[in-house]
Amino acid sequence: MIAYLSGTVKFLFDDTCIVDVHGVGYKVFVDAQTRQTLTVGAAAELFIHTTVREDAINLFGMKNLSTFELFELLLTVSGLGAKSSLAIVSKISAADFARAVVAQDLKTLMRLPGVGKKSAERILLELKDKVQSFVENFSAEDFQAAQIQSTAQDDAAEALEALGYTQTEIFAAFDKAPKNSSTEQLIKFALKNFSTNS
Repeated sequence: MIAYLSGTVKFLFDDTCIVDVHGVGYKVFVDAQTRQTLTVGAAAELFIHTTVREDAINLFGMKNLSTFELFELLLTVSGLGAKSSLAIVSKISAADFARAVVAQDLKTLMRLPGVGKKSAERILLELKDKVQSFVENFSAEDFQAAQIQSTAQDDAAEALEALGYTQTEIFAAFDKAPKNSSTEQLIKFALKNFSTNS
């Protein structure tokens, strides 16, 4: 079973790359953060999760160890496959995810791609004990920053929803906002983004 690859990036696509390891090309599905760090012709080191099915062997790679550990943790949740888990880790950091589970923050989890209310409830139920290993790996500052960001987004989202914007529009705008923005900054940024796109 392949657990790690070190080689040269030969090709880059939207959500995959091909890593050349001594003349053999491995196609790897990567999360969004890892994708941003990869450059054709540059060296790459990836933690790898291998899935084996009757019709395919797929590799999922992440540069960040905590992201990789979160990915593998998500795979233990009933109904979550590798591609769904990859989409989730592309949208949330391990620290933010751990904070959400510890706080039983259903709202944050429901913002993740492909996660509805039932899936979010299942994640909270099945991972509430397992996520403690993440808690031990992050400092109090990590969790404080994540909590401030989440609270600011919640407050800003409520204000923008009251103005008639949908959650899809709101969180698409929040994705582009500077990290750790205050509630007021998020609202201003989102409104500016809406007017630019209208």
